[in-house]
Amino acid sequence: MTADLRKRLAIPTKRLDDLNALLLDPNSRIVNDVLAVVAKYGTPEEINAKAKAARALPALLAQVKGKKPEYLADLKWLEEQRDKGAFISVADFRKDVLGARAATMRFDDRLAVTLEVSALQYFPWVVATAKKAIAEKTLMPGRWIQVRQMKEQEADGDLPAIAAAMEIIGASYVETLDTKGTDGSNIHLDGPSTITGYFGGVGQPNDHPLLWLDEFLHYYTTFGTQQVLNINPGTVLAGYILYRLGVDIEFKISVFMGNDNPFAGLWTLIGAKLFARDDGTSPLIGFNWSNSVNNETLEITSVIRKQLGFEDVVRFEHHITETWKSIVKQPYDRRAELMELAKKVPNISAKHEGGDPGVDGKRAHPSDILDYFRDKSDVIEKGDWDNMLVNFLDKVAATNHTARALTEHGLSFVAATKLHR
Repeated sequence: MTADLRKRLAIPTKRLDDLNALLLDPNSRIVNDVLAVVAKYGTPEEINAKAKAARALPALLAQVKGKKPEYLADLKWLEEQRDKGAFISVADFRKDVLGARAATMRFDDRLAVTLEVSALQYFPWVVATAKKAIAEKTLMPGRWIQVRQMKEQEADGDLPAIAAAMEIIGASYVETLDTKGTDGSNIHLDGPSTITGYFGGVGQPNDHPLLWLDEFLHYYTTFGTQQVLNINPGTVLAGYILYRLGVDIEFKISVFMGNDNPFAGLWTLIGAKLFARDDGTSPLIGFNWSNSVNNETLEITSVIRKQLGFEDVVRFEHHITETWKSIVKQPYDRRAELMELAKKVPNISAKHEGGDPGVDGKRAHPSDILDYFRDKSDVIEKGDWDNMLVNFLDKVAATNHTARALTEHGLSFVAATKLHR
Protein backbone atom coordinates (compact mmCIF):
# COMPACT_ATOMS: atom_id res chain seq x y z
CA MET A 1 0.00 0.00 0.00
CA THR A 2 2.83 2.40 0.85
CA ALA A 3 4.43 1.84 -2.56
CA ASP A 4 1.13 2.55 -4.31
CA LEU A 5 0.70 5.79 -2.39
CA ARG A 6 4.27 6.85 -3.12
CA LYS A 7 3.66 6.50 -6.87
CA ARG A 8 1.00 9.19 -6.64
CA LEU A 9 3.71 11.73 -5.84
CA ALA A 10 5.38 11.47 -9.24
CA ILE A 11 5.16 14.82 -11.05
CA PRO A 12 4.36 14.49 -14.76
CA THR A 13 6.95 16.02 -17.03
CA LYS A 14 4.17 18.04 -18.65
CA ARG A 15 4.14 20.19 -15.50
CA LEU A 16 7.69 21.24 -16.35
CA ASP A 17 6.55 22.01 -19.90
CA ASP A 18 3.85 24.25 -18.44
CA LEU A 19 6.40 26.08 -16.31
CA ASN A 20 8.71 26.56 -19.28
CA ALA A 21 5.80 27.88 -21.32
CA LEU A 22 5.17 30.49 -18.65
CA LEU A 23 8.84 31.50 -18.39
CA LEU A 24 9.32 31.68 -22.17
CA ASP A 25 6.06 33.48 -22.91
CA PRO A 26 7.04 36.88 -24.43
CA ASN A 27 4.09 38.39 -22.56
CA SER A 28 5.20 37.11 -19.15
CA ARG A 29 5.17 40.28 -17.01
CA ILE A 30 7.48 38.97 -14.29
CA VAL A 31 10.17 37.77 -16.68
CA ASN A 32 9.90 40.89 -18.84
CA ASP A 33 10.35 43.10 -15.79
CA VAL A 34 13.49 41.20 -14.75
CA LEU A 35 14.91 41.42 -18.27
CA ALA A 36 14.30 45.18 -18.30
CA VAL A 37 16.33 45.62 -15.10
CA VAL A 38 19.16 43.50 -16.49
CA ALA A 39 19.19 45.44 -19.75
CA LYS A 40 20.09 48.63 -17.85
CA TYR A 41 23.47 47.09 -17.05
CA GLY A 42 24.21 45.23 -20.28
CA THR A 43 24.29 41.57 -21.25
CA PRO A 44 24.97 38.99 -18.52
CA GLU A 45 28.47 38.54 -19.92
CA GLU A 46 29.13 42.29 -19.83
CA ILE A 47 27.72 42.52 -16.30
CA ASN A 48 29.95 39.70 -15.03
CA ALA A 49 33.00 41.28 -16.67
CA LYS A 50 32.29 44.62 -14.95
CA ALA A 51 31.90 42.85 -11.61
CA LYS A 52 35.12 40.89 -12.02
CA ALA A 53 37.04 44.07 -12.80
CA ALA A 54 35.44 45.93 -9.87
CA ARG A 55 36.23 43.08 -7.46
CA ALA A 56 39.96 43.04 -8.30
CA LEU A 57 42.04 44.30 -5.38
CA PRO A 58 43.65 47.23 -7.26
CA ALA A 59 40.20 48.49 -8.27
CA LEU A 60 38.91 48.22 -4.70
CA LEU A 61 41.96 50.06 -3.38
CA ALA A 62 41.35 52.81 -5.92
CA GLN A 63 37.79 53.11 -4.59
CA VAL A 64 39.14 53.31 -1.05
CA LYS A 65 41.62 56.00 -2.06
CA GLY A 66 38.81 58.08 -3.51
CA LYS A 67 36.51 57.73 -0.49
CA LYS A 68 38.65 57.10 2.60
CA PRO A 69 42.38 57.31 1.78
CA GLU A 70 43.39 56.91 5.44
CA TYR A 71 42.18 53.30 5.25
CA LEU A 72 44.91 52.47 2.72
CA ALA A 73 47.54 52.32 5.47
CA ASP A 74 45.42 49.80 7.39
CA LEU A 75 44.95 47.64 4.32
CA LYS A 76 48.66 47.77 3.53
CA TRP A 77 49.41 46.77 7.12
CA LEU A 78 46.98 43.85 6.84
CA GLU A 79 48.71 42.67 3.64
CA GLU A 80 52.13 42.96 5.29
CA GLN A 81 51.04 40.96 8.33
CA ARG A 82 49.60 38.30 6.06
CA ASP A 83 52.73 38.10 3.91
CA LYS A 84 55.12 37.80 6.84
CA GLY A 85 53.05 35.05 8.46
CA ALA A 86 52.03 37.02 11.55
CA PHE A 87 48.83 35.03 11.99
CA ILE A 88 48.81 31.65 13.67
CA SER A 89 48.81 28.62 11.37
CA VAL A 90 46.16 25.94 11.65
CA ALA A 91 48.82 23.45 12.79
CA ASP A 92 50.02 25.77 15.57
CA PHE A 93 46.45 26.53 16.63
CA ARG A 94 45.81 22.81 16.97
CA LYS A 95 49.03 22.42 18.93
CA ASP A 96 47.96 25.20 21.30
CA VAL A 97 44.67 23.40 21.90
CA LEU A 98 45.83 19.79 21.99
CA GLY A 99 49.48 19.91 22.92
CA ALA A 100 51.42 16.81 21.89
CA ARG A 101 48.20 15.04 20.84
CA ALA A 102 47.96 17.33 17.80
CA ALA A 103 50.74 15.40 16.06
CA THR A 104 48.83 12.12 16.19
CA MET A 105 45.24 13.25 15.63
CA ARG A 106 43.69 13.07 12.17
CA PHE A 107 41.32 15.78 10.97
CA ASP A 108 38.82 15.16 8.18
CA ASP A 109 38.74 18.30 6.04
CA ARG A 110 35.77 16.95 4.08
CA LEU A 111 33.64 17.83 7.11
CA ALA A 112 35.33 21.16 7.89
CA VAL A 113 33.04 23.69 9.57
CA THR A 114 33.27 27.27 8.30
CA LEU A 115 33.80 29.79 11.11
CA GLU A 116 31.25 32.57 10.58
CA VAL A 117 30.69 35.88 12.40
CA SER A 118 27.92 38.45 12.16
CA ALA A 119 27.55 41.29 11.85
CA LEU A 120 30.62 43.15 10.66
CA GLN A 121 29.39 46.74 10.47
CA TYR A 122 32.50 48.91 10.12
CA PHE A 123 35.92 48.50 8.52
CA PRO A 124 37.91 49.52 11.65
CA TRP A 125 36.50 46.40 13.31
CA VAL A 126 38.43 44.24 10.83
CA VAL A 127 41.68 45.93 11.86
CA ALA A 128 40.88 45.62 15.57
CA THR A 129 40.06 41.93 15.09
CA ALA A 130 43.30 41.33 13.18
CA LYS A 131 45.44 43.01 15.84
CA LYS A 132 43.78 40.94 18.54
CA ALA A 133 44.23 37.74 16.50
CA ILE A 134 47.97 38.40 16.09
CA ALA A 135 48.49 39.33 19.74
CA GLU A 136 46.49 36.41 21.14
CA LYS A 137 47.30 33.85 18.42
CA THR A 138 43.66 33.37 17.57
CA LEU A 139 41.75 32.93 14.32
CA MET A 140 40.13 35.31 11.89
CA PRO A 141 36.77 33.86 10.72
CA GLY A 142 36.42 32.42 7.24
CA ARG A 143 33.03 34.06 6.64
CA TRP A 144 31.77 37.52 7.63
CA ILE A 145 28.19 38.83 7.38
CA GLN A 146 27.28 42.53 7.12
CA VAL A 147 23.90 44.06 7.94
CA ARG A 148 24.68 47.73 7.52
CA GLN A 149 23.05 50.33 5.27
CA MET A 150 24.64 50.03 1.85
CA LYS A 151 24.33 53.72 0.94
CA GLU A 152 25.92 54.74 4.22
CA GLN A 153 28.95 52.47 3.87
CA GLU A 154 29.28 53.35 0.20
CA ALA A 155 29.44 57.03 1.15
CA ASP A 156 31.98 56.68 3.97
CA GLY A 157 34.29 54.22 2.19
CA ASP A 158 33.72 51.20 4.39
CA LEU A 159 32.16 49.17 1.57
CA PRO A 160 35.23 48.94 -0.71
CA ALA A 161 37.58 48.79 2.31
CA ILE A 162 35.82 45.74 3.73
CA ALA A 163 35.70 44.11 0.30
CA ALA A 164 39.45 44.69 -0.07
CA ALA A 165 40.11 43.32 3.41
CA MET A 166 38.16 40.15 2.68
CA GLU A 167 40.18 39.66 -0.51
CA ILE A 168 43.42 40.15 1.43
CA ILE A 169 42.56 37.68 4.21
CA GLY A 170 40.83 35.08 2.03
CA ALA A 171 37.32 35.12 3.49
CA SER A 172 33.84 35.17 2.00
CA TYR A 173 31.47 37.96 2.97
CA VAL A 174 27.81 38.80 2.52
CA GLU A 175 26.18 42.21 2.20
CA THR A 176 22.59 43.08 3.13
CA LEU A 177 20.98 45.29 0.52
CA ASP A 178 18.97 48.34 1.58
CA THR A 179 15.86 47.03 -0.19
CA LYS A 180 14.66 45.04 2.79
CA GLY A 181 11.89 45.06 5.36
CA THR A 182 13.31 47.91 7.38
CA ASP A 183 13.58 50.38 4.49
CA GLY A 184 10.00 51.62 4.67
CA SER A 185 8.87 49.57 1.68
CA ASN A 186 5.82 48.38 3.61
CA ILE A 187 4.19 51.72 4.30
CA HIS A 188 1.97 50.28 7.04
CA LEU A 189 4.86 49.20 9.28
CA ASP A 190 7.24 51.20 11.41
CA GLY A 191 10.07 49.11 12.85
CA PRO A 192 9.95 47.42 16.27
CA SER A 193 6.83 49.37 17.31
CA THR A 194 4.84 47.37 14.73
CA ILE A 195 6.89 44.18 14.87
CA THR A 196 3.93 41.78 14.72
CA GLY A 197 3.00 43.29 11.37
CA TYR A 198 6.17 41.79 9.91
CA PHE A 199 5.08 38.23 10.68
CA GLY A 200 3.09 38.01 7.45
CA GLY A 201 5.76 39.63 5.29
CA VAL A 202 9.02 41.36 6.02
CA GLY A 203 8.35 44.27 3.72
CA GLN A 204 9.29 43.70 0.08
CA PRO A 205 5.89 44.23 -1.54
CA ASN A 206 4.87 44.89 -5.12
CA ASP A 207 7.85 45.99 -7.23
CA HIS A 208 10.49 45.69 -4.50
CA PRO A 209 11.99 42.44 -5.83
CA LEU A 210 12.84 44.44 -8.96
CA LEU A 211 14.32 47.25 -6.86
CA TRP A 212 16.33 44.60 -5.00
CA LEU A 213 17.68 43.28 -8.30
CA ASP A 214 18.52 46.79 -9.47
CA GLU A 215 20.33 47.50 -6.21
CA PHE A 216 22.26 44.24 -6.42
CA LEU A 217 23.36 44.92 -10.00
CA HIS A 218 24.56 48.39 -9.00
CA TYR A 219 26.80 47.07 -6.23
CA TYR A 220 27.82 44.02 -8.26
CA THR A 221 29.09 46.09 -11.18
CA THR A 222 30.49 48.97 -9.07
CA PHE A 223 32.20 47.13 -6.20
CA GLY A 224 32.09 43.49 -7.28
CA THR A 225 29.68 42.66 -4.43
CA GLN A 226 28.61 39.13 -5.27
CA GLN A 227 27.04 37.58 -2.18
CA VAL A 228 23.96 39.19 -0.65
CA LEU A 229 21.38 38.32 1.97
CA ASN A 230 17.95 37.14 0.85
CA ILE A 231 14.90 37.29 3.09
CA ASN A 232 11.83 37.09 0.86
CA PRO A 233 10.41 34.42 -1.50
CA GLY A 234 10.06 37.00 -4.24
CA THR A 235 13.69 38.11 -4.12
CA VAL A 236 14.79 34.48 -3.86
CA LEU A 237 12.97 33.76 -7.13
CA ALA A 238 14.41 36.92 -8.67
CA GLY A 239 17.90 35.71 -7.72
CA TYR A 240 17.23 32.29 -9.23
CA ILE A 241 16.05 33.86 -12.50
CA LEU A 242 19.02 36.25 -12.64
CA TYR A 243 21.46 33.38 -12.18
CA ARG A 244 19.72 31.27 -14.79
CA LEU A 245 20.05 34.18 -17.22
CA GLY A 246 23.82 34.08 -16.71
CA VAL A 247 24.53 36.74 -14.05
CA ASP A 248 26.77 35.24 -11.37
CA ILE A 249 24.78 36.38 -8.35
CA GLU A 250 25.24 34.42 -5.12
CA PHE A 251 22.99 34.72 -2.10
CA LYS A 252 22.36 33.28 1.31
CA ILE A 253 18.88 32.84 2.68
CA SER A 254 18.49 34.62 6.00
CA VAL A 255 17.36 33.20 9.33
CA PHE A 256 14.45 35.65 8.95
CA MET A 257 13.14 33.55 6.06
CA GLY A 258 12.02 31.04 8.69
CA ASN A 259 13.13 27.68 7.28
CA ASP A 260 12.47 25.69 10.43
CA ASN A 261 11.88 22.06 9.40
CA PRO A 262 12.95 19.56 6.70
CA PHE A 263 9.77 20.18 4.71
CA ALA A 264 10.59 23.88 4.42
CA GLY A 265 14.15 22.89 3.54
CA LEU A 266 12.95 20.61 0.75
CA TRP A 267 10.73 23.36 -0.66
CA THR A 268 13.63 25.81 -0.71
CA LEU A 269 15.95 23.30 -2.38
CA ILE A 270 13.31 22.35 -4.97
CA GLY A 271 13.35 25.95 -6.17
CA ALA A 272 17.13 25.90 -6.30
CA LYS A 273 17.06 22.69 -8.35
CA LEU A 274 14.50 24.00 -10.82
CA PHE A 275 16.62 27.06 -11.62
CA ALA A 276 20.07 25.50 -11.30
CA ARG A 277 22.39 25.93 -14.25
CA ASP A 278 23.22 23.01 -16.48
CA ASP A 279 26.48 22.51 -14.59
CA GLY A 280 24.47 21.85 -11.41
CA THR A 281 25.34 25.10 -9.65
CA SER A 282 22.88 27.40 -7.92
CA PRO A 283 23.03 30.99 -6.69
CA LEU A 284 21.85 29.64 -3.32
CA ILE A 285 25.24 29.18 -1.67
CA GLY A 286 24.17 29.78 1.94
CA PHE A 287 21.10 28.38 3.67
CA ASN A 288 20.59 29.95 7.11
CA TRP A 289 18.17 27.94 9.22
CA SER A 290 15.71 29.22 11.79
CA ASN A 291 16.88 29.17 15.40
CA SER A 292 14.22 26.56 16.21
CA VAL A 293 15.86 23.77 14.20
CA ASN A 294 17.75 20.92 15.85
CA ASN A 295 20.40 18.52 14.62
CA GLU A 296 17.84 16.11 13.21
CA THR A 297 16.45 18.88 11.00
CA LEU A 298 19.83 19.44 9.37
CA GLU A 299 20.66 15.73 9.20
CA ILE A 300 17.44 14.89 7.34
CA THR A 301 17.77 17.83 4.96
CA SER A 302 21.43 17.04 4.38
CA VAL A 303 20.32 13.78 2.74
CA ILE A 304 17.90 15.72 0.54
CA ARG A 305 20.63 18.24 -0.32
CA LYS A 306 22.91 15.40 -1.43
CA GLN A 307 20.18 13.70 -3.48
CA LEU A 308 19.61 16.96 -5.34
CA GLY A 309 23.33 17.32 -6.08
CA PHE A 310 23.85 20.35 -3.81
CA GLU A 311 26.10 18.97 -1.07
CA ASP A 312 29.09 21.00 -2.29
CA VAL A 313 26.99 23.92 -3.54
CA VAL A 314 24.66 24.92 -0.69
CA ARG A 315 26.25 25.54 2.72
CA PHE A 316 24.01 25.03 5.74
CA GLU A 317 24.52 28.02 8.07
CA HIS A 318 23.56 27.38 11.69
CA HIS A 319 23.42 29.89 14.56
CA ILE A 320 25.64 28.80 17.45
CA THR A 321 25.24 32.05 19.39
CA GLU A 322 22.78 34.92 19.03
CA THR A 323 22.74 38.56 20.11
CA TRP A 324 21.84 38.84 23.76
CA LYS A 325 18.90 41.12 23.06
CA SER A 326 15.94 41.31 20.67
CA ILE A 327 16.00 37.95 18.86
CA VAL A 328 15.97 34.84 21.09
CA LYS A 329 15.45 33.76 24.68
CA GLN A 330 18.83 33.62 26.43
CA PRO A 331 21.06 31.84 27.16
CA TYR A 332 21.33 30.55 23.58
CA ASP A 333 24.35 28.32 22.94
CA ARG A 334 24.29 25.49 20.37
CA ARG A 335 27.99 24.63 20.49
CA ALA A 336 27.60 21.21 22.11
CA GLU A 337 25.04 20.24 19.46
CA LEU A 338 27.42 21.40 16.73
CA MET A 339 30.07 18.95 17.96
CA GLU A 340 27.72 16.09 17.14
CA LEU A 341 26.34 17.61 13.93
CA ALA A 342 29.79 18.30 12.49
CA LYS A 343 30.65 14.60 12.63
CA LYS A 344 27.84 13.80 10.20
CA VAL A 345 26.86 16.78 8.05
CA PRO A 346 29.36 18.29 5.57
CA ASN A 347 29.46 21.86 4.26
CA ILE A 348 28.07 23.71 7.25
CA SER A 349 29.07 26.94 8.94
CA ALA A 350 28.93 27.86 12.60
CA LYS A 351 27.44 31.34 12.75
CA HIS A 352 28.19 33.52 15.76
CA GLU A 353 25.73 36.38 16.05
CA GLY A 354 26.52 37.00 19.70
CA GLY A 355 29.29 36.45 22.20
CA ASP A 356 29.23 33.50 24.55
CA PRO A 357 26.15 34.11 26.74
CA GLY A 358 28.16 34.12 29.97
CA VAL A 359 30.25 36.99 28.60
CA ASP A 360 27.78 38.89 26.43
CA GLY A 361 25.02 39.11 29.03
CA LYS A 362 27.32 40.75 31.57
CA ARG A 363 28.43 43.59 29.31
CA ALA A 364 27.29 47.13 30.11
CA HIS A 365 25.94 47.15 26.55
CA PRO A 366 25.08 43.56 25.58
CA SER A 367 24.82 42.79 21.87
CA ASP A 368 21.48 43.75 20.34
CA ILE A 369 20.16 42.80 16.89
CA LEU A 370 18.52 46.24 16.67
CA ASP A 371 21.97 47.88 16.68
CA TYR A 372 22.39 46.59 13.12
CA PHE A 373 19.80 49.02 11.84
CA ARG A 374 21.08 52.19 13.51
CA ASP A 375 22.68 55.05 11.60
CA LYS A 376 26.40 55.38 12.23
CA SER A 377 25.85 58.92 13.45
CA ASP A 378 23.38 57.67 16.06
CA VAL A 379 25.85 55.04 17.28
CA ILE A 380 28.55 57.67 17.75
CA GLU A 381 26.31 60.35 19.25
CA LYS A 382 24.92 57.96 21.87
CA GLY A 383 28.37 56.73 22.84
CA ASP A 384 27.94 53.15 21.64
CA TRP A 385 30.83 52.96 19.15
CA ASP A 386 33.24 51.34 21.62
CA ASN A 387 30.47 49.21 23.13
CA MET A 388 29.54 47.74 19.77
CA LEU A 389 33.20 47.03 18.97
CA VAL A 390 33.42 45.10 22.24
CA ASN A 391 30.28 43.18 21.21
CA PHE A 392 31.86 42.27 17.88
CA LEU A 393 35.14 41.16 19.43
CA ASP A 394 33.09 39.00 21.81
CA LYS A 395 31.51 37.34 18.77
CA VAL A 396 34.91 36.64 17.24
CA ALA A 397 36.05 35.23 20.60
CA ALA A 398 33.00 32.94 20.57
CA THR A 399 34.00 31.85 17.06
CA ASN A 400 37.43 30.92 18.40
CA HIS A 401 35.82 29.07 21.30
CA THR A 402 33.97 27.00 18.72
CA ALA A 403 37.19 26.39 16.76
CA ARG A 404 38.85 25.11 19.95
CA ALA A 405 35.90 22.83 20.69
CA LEU A 406 35.96 21.44 17.14
CA THR A 407 39.69 20.81 17.47
CA GLU A 408 39.25 19.02 20.78
CA HIS A 409 36.75 16.73 19.06
CA GLY A 410 39.10 16.03 16.15
CA LEU A 411 37.03 18.13 13.76
CA SER A 412 38.25 20.59 11.11
CA PHE A 413 37.34 24.22 10.59
CA VAL A 414 37.71 26.87 7.87
CA ALA A 415 39.21 30.18 9.02
CA ALA A 416 40.48 33.01 6.78
CA THR A 417 42.33 30.93 4.20
CA LYS A 418 45.10 33.40 3.30
CA LEU A 419 46.03 34.01 6.93
CA HIS A 420 45.83 30.63 8.63
CA ARG A 421 47.63 28.17 6.39
